[in-house]
Amino acid sequence: MKSQHSITSAGGAKATRVRWTILAMLFLITTINYADRATISIAGPELKKMLGLTTVEMGFVFSAFAWSYVLAQLPGGWLLDRFGSRVTYFFSIFLWSLFTLLVGTVGFFTGAAAVALLFALRFAVGAAEAPSFPANSRVTAAWFPTAERGTAAAIFNSAQYFATVLFAPLMGWLVHSYGWQSVFYVMGALGIVVAFVWLKTIHGPKDHPRINAAELAYIEAGGALTKLESKEKRPAASQPSTWPILKQLLGNRMLLGVYIGQYCINTLTYFFLTWFPVYLVSERGMTILKAGFVAALPAIAGFLGGIMGGLISDRMIRGGFSLSAARKTPIVCGMLMAMSMIICNYVSADWMVVAIMSLAFFGKGIGALGWAVVADTSPKEAAGLSGGLFNTFGNTAGITTPIVIGYILSVTGSFAAALVYVAANAAVAIFCYLFIVGDIKRVELKPVPDSSGAKPVGALNVVSSK
Repeated sequence: MKSQHSITSAGGAKATRVRWTILAMLFLITTINYADRATISIAGPELKKMLGLTTVEMGFVFSAFAWSYVLAQLPGGWLLDRFGSRVTYFFSIFLWSLFTLLVGTVGFFTGAAAVALLFALRFAVGAAEAPSFPANSRVTAAWFPTAERGTAAAIFNSAQYFATVLFAPLMGWLVHSYGWQSVFYVMGALGIVVAFVWLKTIHGPKDHPRINAAELAYIEAGGALTKLESKEKRPAASQPSTWPILKQLLGNRMLLGVYIGQYCINTLTYFFLTWFPVYLVSERGMTILKAGFVAALPAIAGFLGGIMGGLISDRMIRGGFSLSAARKTPIVCGMLMAMSMIICNYVSADWMVVAIMSLAFFGKGIGALGWAVVADTSPKEAAGLSGGLFNTFGNTAGITTPIVIGYILSVTGSFAAALVYVAANAAVAIFCYLFIVGDIKRVELKPVPDSSGAKPVGALNVVSSK
């Protein structure tokens, strides 16, 4: 593949770099996304006290987001394939931000009514956020060649850590200074503003007003699916039938290994998003203000690891390694580092706990290449649906992790077994990528009728990702 700098248009112009502006917008949106998910964990200790919740009840409140997030993945993927990422993502951002803002009104209620409203609003936030990561994957597949896709996916995925770095101290300060409600008001309002920025900024490669012919040729030659986000959508009647496609996706051993692996990796994510601040407060005796700042340190490590994982993966591709080796190596090495969190059970100094958790989340960041793998493997006809299915598996961990840890705490009274549970999931992720996934390749669908029962859509085989 030629370098971007060596490609010029017919008029001699150098290639633009619009795709990096698109990636910056994905990074910003994903930062807001994860900050809004984490609001409940920062406000959690105060909410638990105000509502008189047990650890098990708090686990169910933490999981409310993930129930709807998982259930809405496939409908969200269908909406993306039908209407494109630009419009679908706009409504997603706007609605999840509005529901986040409304969580602040729970303080006007008491007892069971307050708990029910809290659960319902977090449930609504989850449903609204469902299209977000499949949309990130679609936009990345449309805008980035294969040799840059790992870096691009790692950058937007690393926003989950940057969200904690940037917003955990801010949210901790807001709770300390203005009460827990202020977190939801501030973050909700910010997201609503960003939704309109998204609508103004994002276009498909073939529709963007600032891309030139040289950049378009460069990304197309490298394997970018530039027609994926085109305004020229198929009419609804010619959309591929959903259930035959799902059956093929679930019957593919490579994809199934990737899906299960993502569930295990996301167990680490949801521990960090839900119980980690509570761990610092209840197990390590920190104040909520200190916990907000301390939680940012492992997040910085996770952010750096996330960027590094993508860079390592793409450099391996450019160095001649296979796509499979380039994607699997950072994932396996990262999960091995993530398992180090078990050591926290055997140390008492706070600085050592922070250092070990930082190493663990640095490793988790390096290994968080699942969305690059999705962009590499998803069928062109159903990229949104494939991403939605991947995210369905992955975010089932958002249901199980808070609840399982809640029960572990209620039985054992400490986080020791909880850390073992989280680390064990990292070990299963390693097993999936080493022994189930096999070669990482682009899946092409077997012929299936479209939704009108007309001509088949798709092809017959599995080919290397380009």
